[in-house]
Amino acid sequence: MDQRPLGNTGLSVSAVGFGAWQLGNPLWGGPDEAESLALVHAAVDAGCTFFDTAPGYGGGASERLLGKALQGRRNEVALCTKYGHADPRQSDFPAAGLRAALEASLRRLRTDYVDVLLLHNPPLDRLDGTRAADLYAELEALQREGKLRAFGASLDTRQELHTLVATTASGAAEVLFNVFHQQARPAFGEAARRGVGLIAKVPLDSGWLGGRYDERSRFGGVRERWSPEVVARRAALVQRVRALLPPELPLARAALSFVLAHREVATVIPGAKTPAQLEANLAAASGPLPDDLVAALHALWTAELADDPLPW
Repeated sequence: MDQRPLGNTGLSVSAVGFGAWQLGNPLWGGPDEAESLALVHAAVDAGCTFFDTAPGYGGGASERLLGKALQGRRNEVALCTKYGHADPRQSDFPAAGLRAALEASLRRLRTDYVDVLLLHNPPLDRLDGTRAADLYAELEALQREGKLRAFGASLDTRQELHTLVATTASGAAEVLFNVFHQQARPAFGEAARRGVGLIAKVPLDSGWLGGRYDERSRFGGVRERWSPEVVARRAALVQRVRALLPPELPLARAALSFVLAHREVATVIPGAKTPAQLEANLAAASGPLPDDLVAALHALWTAELADDPLPW
């Protein structure tokens, strides 16, 4: 597995990481405890060294299962967790609550430090270090104490990424980036120049770029937000992407390899519910995507989505 530097943090992480939102999470049809532990063990055995979680994933189950699975192997991996959204009523990311939230995560993860702590999609006023100096001062204090090695934020847009790297001492940013969501890409160079390592989230567009859905698909739960018109548009775009790919190249592998073709990205974090999905995810690190195909996928986004983005 290719290992890449996470910016200037001193951390080296696997090009394909492990998004752990699904572990022990029945709302997403996630694997049970035994299956979750087996997936984590298989990922580490295959050379995956970056695991991304959050207190709100499965009501803490994701952190707890990762902690259990990684007992005795903690020094083989980098752990990333988050602050915010554990309680749906919390929206202001108070500095005063940060330490207690991190301590609770550390207990669930069975460790005395995390490698990366991210603010979990904060509003712009808490992302901006000039307006949330108290929050970033607390992050820096926890870093000095050794409770975290790097900090940053999970975010979605070019403006948000620019704000984070320009106004804070963040070492990492988790960015929404895939074939259909390239809005943040123009800020990647700025992040790299400032030594901010990039973690690419939602690389398969919640399953669409994994080939799981088509125009007949219907959704429940949080994905009910996709109207029939949005479903039809996504399905048509998936077919546009497929038409650009060589017949032997699986859609999901192409989608992950597209993200990894951007060298500013340190790691991509697809989820996996089964061993087969894990194996398919890890295969994306085995070979680069041709430059002309990367350019074609850039051009598709520019022509179809830059001015008319898909709703998230």
